[in-house]
Amino acid sequence: MSLKEKAVSGILWSLWQQFSGKLVGFGISITLARILEPAEFGLIAMLSLFIAIGNTLLDGGLTTSLIRTTDADQRDYSTIFYFNLIGSTILYALLFLAAPFIADFYKQPLLSSVVKVYGLILIINAFFGVQSTLLIKDMKFKQQTNIQIPAAIGGGILGIVLAKMGYGVWSLVWMGLCTSFLATAMHWIYSSWRPALIFDKACFKKHFNFGYKMTLSGILDTLYQNIYLIIIGKYFSAVQLGFYARADSISQLPISNISAAINKVAYPMFAEISDDVAQLKNVYKKLMQQVLFWNAPILIFLCVAADPLFHFLLTDKWMPSVPYFQILCICGIMYPLHAYNLNVLKVLGKSALFLKLEIVKKVLSVVGILSFISFGIYGLLYFQLFFNFVAYYINSFYSGKLIFYPVKEQIEDILPILALAGIVGLACYFLDMLLAHLFVPDLLRIAIIGISYAGFYYAFSLLAKLTAIRDFKQLILKK
Repeated sequence: MSLKEKAVSGILWSLWQQFSGKLVGFGISITLARILEPAEFGLIAMLSLFIAIGNTLLDGGLTTSLIRTTDADQRDYSTIFYFNLIGSTILYALLFLAAPFIADFYKQPLLSSVVKVYGLILIINAFFGVQSTLLIKDMKFKQQTNIQIPAAIGGGILGIVLAKMGYGVWSLVWMGLCTSFLATAMHWIYSSWRPALIFDKACFKKHFNFGYKMTLSGILDTLYQNIYLIIIGKYFSAVQLGFYARADSISQLPISNISAAINKVAYPMFAEISDDVAQLKNVYKKLMQQVLFWNAPILIFLCVAADPLFHFLLTDKWMPSVPYFQILCICGIMYPLHAYNLNVLKVLGKSALFLKLEIVKKVLSVVGILSFISFGIYGLLYFQLFFNFVAYYINSFYSGKLIFYPVKEQIEDILPILALAGIVGLACYFLDMLLAHLFVPDLLRIAIIGISYAGFYYAFSLLAKLTAIRDFKQLILKK
C-alpha cells in the first residue's frame, strides 16, 4: 500500500472511529443533559483539569516517543507500560490527598469525595496506554472503533440509568469509570501485545529524553485548555460553569474529532517522510486545506443554527449556553491547524523548540486572561478568540521556516476557504432570522439551514475551483 493510499485509508477509518464513538457519546450526553442539572455538569468540569493533567503526564511524551521510534521492541513497550502503571498510582495518591483542598478551592464540599472516586480513571487508563499506542502506530483504526463504541455505550447506559434513579453527579462519575474499564478490557482483547517483566533503564532514558519536553508542553497546553474552566469555576457559579462546559463540549465534537482523527494519521505519516522536506511540505499543505475545507463550514453552520439546535436538543434550561457556544465555534475553526504545525516540530525532533513556543504562548495567554477577567465570561471568550489567531501565527512561523512554507504562503492557501465559508454562513444567518420570524419549528429550521449551507458551499467551491475540493476528488473519490 502506497503512502497516499495508507493515509487515505487511515484518515477515513480514523474519522469513522472518532465520529462514531463521539456521536454515541454525544447522544448519551444529550440524554443526560435533559435529566441532570447544569450545576452537576459544572462539578465534573471542575475536575477535568486534574484528570487531563494526569493523562498528559502518563501519555504526553513517552507514548509519542514510541510512535516515532521505528525500531521499538518489547523492552521499549514493557518499560513504558510499567512506568505508566507506577506513575498513575502515584498520581492518584496525590489526587486523593489533594481532594479536600480542591473542594475548598471551588467551595464545593461534595468535590472531596467525588475526586477520590473519579480519580481512579487514571489508574484504569494506564493499563491500556501501550496497547492504544500500538494500534495508532499501526494505523489500526478499525480495531479502535470496535473498542471505543461498545465502551461508550456500556458506560452511557449505566450513567443514564443512575441519572434516572436520582444519583445526580455520581451518575457521571460511575459512567466515566465504567467506560474506562470497558475500554481497558477490550484493548487487552483486541491487542496481542502483553508486557514482559522488563524495565530497561536505557530504553526509559531514551524515551524520557525526548518525551519529558513533550510532556511539559502537554501539561502547559492542558493547563491552558482548562484555564477557563478553572477561572469560571472559581469566580462564577457551578451553574455558569455548567453552561460553559456544555457549550465547549458540543463545539468540540467537530473541532477535536476532525483534529484528533487526522492527527492520529498525520503524526506517523509525517514521521515516515520527515527526511524529505519537500514532500513533508506538500503533504502538510494538502492536509491543512482538507481539514479547513471541512472544519470551517461545519463550525460556521453550528454557529448559525445554535439557537434552534440547543432549544431542540437540550430544552430551554440550557439556552444560556448558546452565545458561549457560538464564540467557541468561531475559535475552533483554526484549532486543527495548530496541531499540524506542531506535528512538524515533533517529527523533525525539535522538542526543545516545541516546549519554548508552548511556554511563550501560555505566558502571553495567562497575561491576557488576567487582563480580561474583569470583563466577565464574555471578556474571557473574546480574548480566547483573538489569541487563537495569535497562537496560529506563532506556531506556523517556526514550523513554516523548517519546511520552507512561510506564514504568508499558508494564509494565501487557506484564505479562500475561510472567505467562502464565512460568506455562505452570513447568508444562512439572514435566512435563519427569516425562519425564526416565521415561527418555523426548530428541527425544520435546522434542516433548511443545513441543506442550504451545504448546497451553496459545495456549489461555490466548484465555481471557485478550490484546490481542496480538487484534492478531495483525487484522493477520496479518485476522479
